[in-house]
Amino acid sequence: MNRAMKFPPKTISSPFAWYGEDMAKNTDIWLVHLSEDEIVELENAAEAFQSRSLDLGAITIGDFHLPTLGRRLSDLRKTLMHGIGFEVLRGLPIKKYSQKTAATIFCGIGAHLGRARSQNAMGHILGHVRDIGLDVNDTSTRIYQTSVRQTFHTDSTDVVGLMCLRDAKEGGQSLLVSTVTLYNEMQRQRPDLVELLFDSVATDRRGEVPPGENPFFEIPVLNWHQGFLTGIYQRQYVNSAQRFPEAPRLSAQKIEALDFFDALANDPRLHFSMQLQPGDMQFVYNHALLHDRAGFTDWPDPKKRRHLLRLWLSLPGDRPLPKSFKQRYVSIEIGNRGGIIVEGTKLNVPLD
Repeated sequence: MNRAMKFPPKTISSPFAWYGEDMAKNTDIWLVHLSEDEIVELENAAEAFQSRSLDLGAITIGDFHLPTLGRRLSDLRKTLMHGIGFEVLRGLPIKKYSQKTAATIFCGIGAHLGRARSQNAMGHILGHVRDIGLDVNDTSTRIYQTSVRQTFHTDSTDVVGLMCLRDAKEGGQSLLVSTVTLYNEMQRQRPDLVELLFDSVATDRRGEVPPGENPFFEIPVLNWHQGFLTGIYQRQYVNSAQRFPEAPRLSAQKIEALDFFDALANDPRLHFSMQLQPGDMQFVYNHALLHDRAGFTDWPDPKKRRHLLRLWLSLPGDRPLPKSFKQRYVSIEIGNRGGIIVEGTKLNVPLD
């Protein structure tokens, strides 16, 4: 393969190439406050949807009328795909809503952005991010079901959305870093390691295996395809994939490359953190950003414990993905890709 086809230029100029220290100082770039009229519009749309007893898992733009906010959400989709790759909507008075109403608003907004995807083998379109006491060392555990710090990673979808219902007693900050900035910095500091990240690496599926597939998938951490740098990464799952004898071994040099990639992601100049408040909705573009979550201490009272709702979305008009992504995304059809589908998966929306 021609080198120019497989690898990007040594420096990528892009709106995605931001530094965390700049984003932390300029919150007006990414923090959007909902107006009173927009909040009322969301509440009215949720009430109208619920009055029709429709299936929340099949919600469409036509089911959730947002004549004013809908235009802003169209701009948000462009920001995710072509801008800085993330945004936070703030101001929703979440404490006055039932969990069903909150979920309806969140799914309705999601329908304006894209198509919801399954987040696990059970076909959950709406995810619940909370500590349920699972053993982080168990290879079937998904890290978001614990209170420990995650690592910088991507989810298996175009966009991940979070709605904060309740925050933790302490900690639990959301962290973001640009994949493009990581690449640029790696080229500047350790160009000898960069090309290793464009070689396939085995990543553990954690027991959620589609029919006919291996218990791991093999996709490079960084991918240069049709002029786009696209990342897919979860270091904990890369490490645990080594438990499978048939998985390609990690060489010492590739481990060095992954370690340096992680070190850059954890550089406070490159990433930044935010504390999501109850009612905040954060949307992050997985193909150009990595996200993380700090460890947290929860409230003793179960009714007060940290709880976020999650959406995985496939966006219309999005970038093309390499064929290797079919191992994880099942389909790479734009607007209809991503998520976790195994034999017997049926899409559904758990409200609790």
